[in-house]
Amino acid sequence: MAKNSPYNDGHRQGQVTNRSQTHNPCNDRWIKRDTDSGRFINQKADNDPFKGVRKEK
Repeated sequence: MAKNSPYNDGHRQGQVTNRSQTHNPCNDRWIKRDTDSGRFINQKADNDPFKGVRKEK
C-alpha cells in the first residue's frame, strides 16, 4: 500500500500498488479492483474516482 506520512496533511506519497479502478456506467460509480486476482474490492459511494489508484483503459 501507499505511504501516507506525514499524517493528516491530506495527500498520499505515491500510488496505491496492486490496485486499479474502473468506471461502471450503469450506476455511474467507480469500482476498485485487485490486479493480482481481478476481484472487485470496493465501490465509491459518490461519483468521484478513488485518489491514488490508477485507472484501467
